[in-house]
Amino acid sequence: MSRLKNDTFLRALLRQPTEHTPVWLMRQAGRYLPEYCETRKRAGNFLNLCKSPSMACEVTLQPLARYNFDAAILFSDILTIPDAMGLGLYFADGEGPRFERPLKDEWEIRNLSAPDPHAELQYVMDAVSEIRRALDGSVPLIGFSGSPWTLACYMVEGASSSDYRKVKSLAYSRPDLMHHILEVTAQAVIKYLNAQIEAGAQAVMVFDSWGGVLSEAAYREFSLPYLEKVVAGLIRERDGQRVPNVVFTKGGGLWLESIAAIGCDAVGLDWTMDIGRARQLVGDKVALQGNLDPNVLFAPPEVVAHEARRVLDAYGNHPGHVFNLGHGISQFTPPESVTVLVDTVHEHSRKLRAQG
Repeated sequence: MSRLKNDTFLRALLRQPTEHTPVWLMRQAGRYLPEYCETRKRAGNFLNLCKSPSMACEVTLQPLARYNFDAAILFSDILTIPDAMGLGLYFADGEGPRFERPLKDEWEIRNLSAPDPHAELQYVMDAVSEIRRALDGSVPLIGFSGSPWTLACYMVEGASSSDYRKVKSLAYSRPDLMHHILEVTAQAVIKYLNAQIEAGAQAVMVFDSWGGVLSEAAYREFSLPYLEKVVAGLIRERDGQRVPNVVFTKGGGLWLESIAAIGCDAVGLDWTMDIGRARQLVGDKVALQGNLDPNVLFAPPEVVAHEARRVLDAYGNHPGHVFNLGHGISQFTPPESVTVLVDTVHEHSRKLRAQG
């Protein structure tokens, strides 16, 4: 494989000095781009798009053709693992993901097993390999997975939820069954991410999208230990290169120092926490990724630029910052706002470096 022409993202994750602050966006290949919508229409549906390595490669590269991003992220979905476990993933129009067979009975939970990523999920590895070839060393490729807790939420609820009543009821009334789901799912996530690394992913990210719905005690029992287990099981070096990892709990600012202590290389922040304060709390233990409010991108260009500079100034001229949104980009975002954001991050961070 070619050496990377732009390794700024990887160096920032390892808290090494960079010429500018690298930037990429969660869900950067998505419905805000007209070219993505065209490819998705050609695929017929979202799952077909995810399961076609050539189409997944096509949409992964689309934002890089428009914007000067410092990393690509594999186009896939966090629910590939429970789908491979036999829960029957499907997407209802306007309703998001659903499972035909959510976990309800004890015997179903006891029978749960981690899928072989080289069998049921080979299409993801094929996409990773194809994307790496297509990138040709331009920027690094990020692989990803949902966290054990977040995947378990979908597996028990059967869909996204407003109150998480089913999964929390199970956690409180039958913690033994909840821990069994989380243990099996953690092993599945480890195998899945390591298979992505072996296929060519140069960094990996764990999305704990629903960790923030837990109480302090429940987070420390049902999410954090399994994040730690996943991080401990990851391949850390391949072909002589470090493979950094990022852990992101949406709503996890309360537990920032605890997340930073699990052994990860970087912690993703949502938009509710001041990134300068976050840097003071974690010191040089981890890099930080974030954390512009995605809705800023609906504001006029001068406001987008101002808010981007505000995040950069709050972090300061220190190594270890990857600029991102505090969550995924909205499908309604004007594409031109992203141009303003990316250009501002690069220009302003270079000025910060020049000031010393």
